[in-house]
Amino acid sequence: MTYIGKQKGKDKLTLIKEINARMNKAKYISDSNNWGQKDFWATPSEFMAKFGDCEDYAIIKYISLRMLGFKENEIRVVAVKDLNLKVGHAILVAFVDGKTYVLDNQIKQVVEASTVRHYQPVFSIGTKTWWRHRV
Repeated sequence: MTYIGKQKGKDKLTLIKEINARMNKAKYISDSNNWGQKDFWATPSEFMAKFGDCEDYAIIKYISLRMLGFKENEIRVVAVKDLNLKVGHAILVAFVDGKTYVLDNQIKQVVEASTVRHYQPVFSIGTKTWWRHRV
């Protein structure tokens, strides 16, 4: 049985913690080192073969949670500006039991979004929709 298959049947909060921890074990590799390009959004297969950078972690987490039954409106890839480092970054956000959680390759644990103050959301992406955040 696959790793994803072994997760089926668990509650949603447990699932986001399991998927975040598992995918965060992958090695971070910049797009320029991995693909010879400034920016490359890897497919889940490419990520599992060669790992990747922040948006690749967010995408593999998104796809994994969709495979585990999360609905379109329960998860989003969010492009943020890291206000501390002054760079763009990507995370996954999950909505579970009325709370918003951040799944981030730079933060070991899943945390409530309200506790993360150094990210400014720029836009969010779902399967069928995208949202631009205004400051």
